[in-house]
Amino acid sequence: MDDRLGGISAFVQAVEAGSFAQAAERMNVTRSAVGKSIARLEKRLGVRLFQRTTRSQRLTADGEAYYERCVRALAELDAADAALDSGRREPTGVLRVSCPVLFGRRCVAPVLVKFANQHPGLSLDISFSDRVVDLVGEGFDLAVRIGELGDSGNLTARKLGTQSMGIGAAPSYLARHGMPRSVDELAGHAAIQYGHGAERRAWPVRDADGSMREVRMAGRLVLDDLESIADAAIAGAGLARLPCWLLSRHMKAGELALVMTSQHVLSTGIYAVWPATRYLPSKTRAAIDVLAVEIPALII
Repeated sequence: MDDRLGGISAFVQAVEAGSFAQAAERMNVTRSAVGKSIARLEKRLGVRLFQRTTRSQRLTADGEAYYERCVRALAELDAADAALDSGRREPTGVLRVSCPVLFGRRCVAPVLVKFANQHPGLSLDISFSDRVVDLVGEGFDLAVRIGELGDSGNLTARKLGTQSMGIGAAPSYLARHGMPRSVDELAGHAAIQYGHGAERRAWPVRDADGSMREVRMAGRLVLDDLESIADAAIAGAGLARLPCWLLSRHMKAGELALVMTSQHVLSTGIYAVWPATRYLPSKTRAAIDVLAVEIPALII
C-alpha cells in the first residue's frame, strides 16, 4: 500500500514551497522523491493535481480543492500530536529556531544550548539571520525578533524583554568633532547606519522636554551587522546607535564613550514568536519559558 500520508505531505509542501525542488529541500529528500510521491498520489486519486511546464507549476481545479482538505487534515494531525505531547514533561524532538545574528550568538544560543543539554531527548537547530523568516513556510518552531512585530494573524508572540539602546563614539572621533550636547547637535555628526544598501533610517531620540524626535544624520557607512557597526565606531567613523549590552562592553574597554544614554534613545522590544496553534508542543513552550527567564539578565 502507498504511503498516503507521505504523499499528502509532499503535495502540501510542493504547493506551499512553490516547486518540487524547494519542497525537497524543506523535507530533506531528493526532488525525484517528491515527484515520485506526488505521481503515486495522482495515480491513486485518478486526477492531475498540478499543471506543470518547464518554467512553472500551478494547481488544477482538483488540486486546489484537494489542497484545502489536505491542509485541514494535516492541521488536525498536528493538533493530535501536540495534545499528546503536551502531557509530557520532558521536551523531545527537533526544535528549529530563527534569531538575529549577533543577538542570537551572544544571547539566544547560549540559553538554548544550555537548555538542550538539560534535555537529552531534544535536538536543536538554530538559524542566525537578520531577515524576517517565514516561520510556517520555512518550518521553524520559534523565532526571536527585535523591534515592532507588525500585524500577523497567523503568529503568536510573547515579550522576552526590552533592549535598551544608547549612542556611542570613539574618544578619537569626539576629540576631533566634539561631544554633541543636545538632540539638535546630533544632526551635525556622522552616523554609522544600520540597514541595507542605500537605506537611511532616522534615529528616534527623546528631547530634553521628553518629546520624541526622529533625527536624520549624514554618514557614509551603512552596515547590516551590529558588531561591524561597533568596530567602525571604534575606528572613529562616527556615532553608533547600539544595544546597551553591546555598547557597555566597549565602554568598559575604553574603546567607546557614551554620547547619549538609554533615557534619551528609544528602546526596542524583544519577542519570541511562533506559529499560532491551539496546541503548543512542549519543546516550544519550554524553550519560550527559559528564554523569558534568562534573556532579561543578559541585556542589562
